[in-house]
Amino acid sequence: MNLYRSHVLVCGGTGCNSSGSAKVFEAFEAKIKEKNLDKEVMVVRTGCFGLCALGPVVVVYPEGSFYSMVEPGDVEEIVEEHLLKGRIVKRLLYSETLPAEQSDTILSLNDVDFYKKQMRIALRNCGVINPEKIEEYIAFDGYKALGKVLTQMKPEEVIEEIKKSGLRGRGGAGFPTGVKWGFAANVSADQKYVACNADEGDPGAFMDRSVLEGDPHAVVEAMAIAGYAIGASQGYIYVRAEYPIAVERLQIAIKQAKEYGLLGKDIFGSGFDFDLDIRLGAGAFVCGEETALMTSIEGKRGEPRCRPPFPAVKGLFGKPTVLNNVETYANIPIIINKGADWFAGIGTEKSHGTKVFALGGKINNTGLVEVPMGTTLREIIEEIGGGIPNGKKFKAAQTGGPSGGCIPASLIDTPIDYDSLISIGSMMGSGGLIVMDEDTCMVDIAKFFLEFTVDESCGKCVPCRIGTKRMHEILEKITSGNGMLQDIDKLEALCNSVKSSALCGLGQTAANPILSTLRYFRDEYIAHVVDKKCPAGVCKSLLVYKIDPDQCKGCSICAKHCPTNAISGKLKSPYVIDTEKCIKCGVCEAKCPFNAISR
Repeated sequence: MNLYRSHVLVCGGTGCNSSGSAKVFEAFEAKIKEKNLDKEVMVVRTGCFGLCALGPVVVVYPEGSFYSMVEPGDVEEIVEEHLLKGRIVKRLLYSETLPAEQSDTILSLNDVDFYKKQMRIALRNCGVINPEKIEEYIAFDGYKALGKVLTQMKPEEVIEEIKKSGLRGRGGAGFPTGVKWGFAANVSADQKYVACNADEGDPGAFMDRSVLEGDPHAVVEAMAIAGYAIGASQGYIYVRAEYPIAVERLQIAIKQAKEYGLLGKDIFGSGFDFDLDIRLGAGAFVCGEETALMTSIEGKRGEPRCRPPFPAVKGLFGKPTVLNNVETYANIPIIINKGADWFAGIGTEKSHGTKVFALGGKINNTGLVEVPMGTTLREIIEEIGGGIPNGKKFKAAQTGGPSGGCIPASLIDTPIDYDSLISIGSMMGSGGLIVMDEDTCMVDIAKFFLEFTVDESCGKCVPCRIGTKRMHEILEKITSGNGMLQDIDKLEALCNSVKSSALCGLGQTAANPILSTLRYFRDEYIAHVVDKKCPAGVCKSLLVYKIDPDQCKGCSICAKHCPTNAISGKLKSPYVIDTEKCIKCGVCEAKCPFNAISR
């Protein structure tokens, strides 16, 4: 075995890949070979490091130098200066205020503000190992948990350990994982199944994708453990086809696990058989609902079923089935290895462990974060996320995607856990966290999420198929300036009706973005209806651009850039806007050098 003096870790997740990390990786391999360093320096393509806003990310060990926004043209300098001469390339280092003793390099990811309050459990191997090499996963205690349960624990002991850990499902409502496993284990059947929900459909969510891209073996191992615990011999991973890197790495992981005897017949000589297959989803949001997902795996149209019976009793092909999402499974091996008490000691009284969030929107540090349950929204936004760009004020955060709600700035100190979020009208969901600033119209946000739900409704039940459309029509009416006060009351009543009568979770939670914005931002709805004005200046139908004659210098720049010739006037005299011709594109406001145009 060759011992390398340096390791160059290049992010190979989708985010960095879209920024050109594949070419950076190839450039490192070529340059290192050219300099005859290939026996001394190993280049490793990893999963996501998390700090997606600064990709492609490259970390050089043993120094731990954290390079960001690396381009292929930077590679030669890193190889020549850092790898050959031992000189850190300061211009490429991730920049933030550091103590003087750390001015040359960042010794660890934990020295970066973005990571300081994080605790990476589900993401423990992402950005650390090569996800396409099972040997690297094994070197980081991979498959140790599977070996332990098969050789030292009974199935009921495994379930009890998961119950004791307090792990709750990370895909939505937070149902206790061990309890779910126990239900399936207690049902007698000739065949049982284990399924993984990797059909991540929330706008802005990429948590599960990143785990599959960076640590696919963790999910494979966890599903085998679940299979042993409930008595299942077959598992299915349902992943959307739009995740090509995740699918490829899953295929590699499953193939390698079979070659090593970690899947298949008589695993670890225990007599336990377990196999695993992948099923690709076509991108229907409703297939993230457990019964619709299982219907799709069976080869049928992805529509939800009535419950009960629940999947633990009658799931895939009518057999008892355990279904968890990717992040939930990613926690299983480390719980077995470190013990339930260790995991239960993290987080809050009723929400144990950590939660992974895809942090996006109006935030400086977009990316993937994992924090202990109970971390406040303020800590995530201000300390991890780096605050709001351009000096704007924080207005709200949307958690849970189309199924969640908006948290206003007044509740920024809310601890992020299952019960706290539900109490304020939101929910954890799978983990999307969209940050909004003062320029966001909350009525428009509610309309955006509802439009998504309308498009993604399977149409099986009337409340969702018809009710969401009527709700969307009312929002359209309000944002176009044609709303009336009674429309707000009608909208709220309709939301509650759909919430209580829809068949599945998609319809039951579709109204959450509306109800939460009505709860915390009702004044914006009233302004749209009574004043015919959008306070944030977003809804075009309610915009009226005006030129302040006292500020206008008559430079004619606005008139030259207006695409519809709606602005007229004489040089060195105030110009005017013809509101009939104005298409409200905002070009004039953006181009005016004297801030004379407002809306």
